[in-house]
Amino acid sequence: MTHIIYSQQQLQLKSIARLKQIYSEIACTTEVNDKRCKDSWISAIVNYQASKIQKLAPAAPDNQALAQAELDNYIVDQAQAVAPEPFTIVEISFDHHEYYADDKLVASISHDDNLTQPWVVIVNGTEKFRANTWARCNRFIEWHHQDGTLKEPVPTQTEVEETATTGNEVIAQIFDECEKYGFEILTDGIYHNDMKLGEVGCTDGDWWFTRAADKTQRIPCDSAMEAVQSLSMVDVSTDGKSIFDEYFLHQPLEQLTGDKLQRLLERTELVTA
Repeated sequence: MTHIIYSQQQLQLKSIARLKQIYSEIACTTEVNDKRCKDSWISAIVNYQASKIQKLAPAAPDNQALAQAELDNYIVDQAQAVAPEPFTIVEISFDHHEYYADDKLVASISHDDNLTQPWVVIVNGTEKFRANTWARCNRFIEWHHQDGTLKEPVPTQTEVEETATTGNEVIAQIFDECEKYGFEILTDGIYHNDMKLGEVGCTDGDWWFTRAADKTQRIPCDSAMEAVQSLSMVDVSTDGKSIFDEYFLHQPLEQLTGDKLQRLLERTELVTA
């Protein structure tokens, strides 16, 4: 059963007869010192109400405390998502390393006979990534472990084009393609040897890239692979030579690394197509 809580100002407006009635209605047990004095009845009622409120207060939910607890739990969850379990790298041999998180095998790097990209990342028995250096494979594992996509299945080209709509998916694809060329992704674009090549993005499922020389012109393309490949041919040297020309002018063909040779072959195919 609930009762109205009377303020002292409200009680002051009541008669002694009405105060006695209120005293009875709320089942007040506080002693009235002088039953002939109006203030005594008011004091008894106010003190009794105050004692009841104090007993109920601890049982009422503390909204601030609940909100703080929810915030603390959210911060913990976010910290775990942003900073996943660190790796333990086990060197099985020179050309085989295994990556463990929380004592579970999550990935491995091995070496095969591929001429241009011999280092390969294996996750759950499936090839996830190839590169010409072990370091690039290591960065690939760390990157995708950080954003929680390391264990995701390798998509087909059709699936890539259909699902490349969210920021994380777009960034992951751009990162993978830039790794093939040794490009660096910074906040304002894609760089090679401290020189900006341009930018790559995906808007409403449509891929595009811009060159550093004309960053306002978005050039449409079909995929992240095509966009980054196009940037690999951008002129970035101060004398106007392209990356392609620079390789030929400064290095004999037989001295080119597998990665550079592969890029030259790709450029030749595009030029002659």
